[in-house]
Amino acid sequence: MNQIGRTITDAANGILNGKRYLIHDRDPLFTAEFQSLLKSVDVKCVKLPPRSPNLNAYAERFVRTIKESCLERLLLFGEKELRTSVREFTTHYLSSTLSIRLHSKRHGRGRKTVGAGFSSHGGGNGM
Repeated sequence: MNQIGRTITDAANGILNGKRYLIHDRDPLFTAEFQSLLKSVDVKCVKLPPRSPNLNAYAERFVRTIKESCLERLLLFGEKELRTSVREFTTHYLSSTLSIRLHSKRHGRGRKTVGAGFSSHGGGNGM
């Protein structure tokens, strides 16, 4: 895990370069040594509260979606292709979910809150 920490905090190519927080679950892989490595580059580790699966639901859903809709359908031949594919899919994913929300608001089918962290779409056709 320490090698991963060094890789993600690398000044040139690390994905945490310029980031302030790493939000993570309570997996024992996030050791004190790993957290101190992140702290040394001004990245604060924020642990999710215990027994709170809904806090991680959005991240889990995105990971599942990118695996099923993008990564399992491609043959990638290097890190550069992987990063490009993830970046392009993320742009597509964010723009399509934003357009769905905007369309719903324009047609009076905005989200109605059901409970903390949950929502459902109003309207007749399921949107």
